[in-house]
Amino acid sequence: MYSEEESISNLTESDERMLIVGKDNPIRISAGHRLLHHDGKCSRPHGHNYEISVEITGTLTEEGWIVDKGDITSVISEWDHRFLLEQGDPLIEAFEQSGDSDSLVVLEHPPTAEIMGLLLEEKLSEVLPDSVSDISATVRETSELCAGGTH
Repeated sequence: MYSEEESISNLTESDERMLIVGKDNPIRISAGHRLLHHDGKCSRPHGHNYEISVEITGTLTEEGWIVDKGDITSVISEWDHRFLLEQGDPLIEAFEQSGDSDSLVVLEHPPTAEIMGLLLEEKLSEVLPDSVSDISATVRETSELCAGGTH
């Protein structure tokens, strides 16, 4: 018979597991953006109600989970009710002059759903424990556009 402490120790040394946050009920954020070098209507400032889900693969920690869900949602919430712009966009200066620079997130690349998913994976890999081996973030911009991958 194992004690509870021995059971958890045996479980944490077992194979990798997967945690999915937002599978059936995605994390929702509202954010504005524009695509500076786009010829169509997406070059105009506009916003979306994004739906985000994240899959994390790793081994169990001593706490009995792969990661704390709060660590995932805190990274995602950094973009909630913010305006995402590419570095060099003239709107950055307008936000700063209006005193609204705290509502701005400046990215090195265009703020597409594909880039947002990639950046979320990178940010999560920086803050999550070393026991995590794979991160996949899916960003749904509209009912017709969804982007995701693995890191």
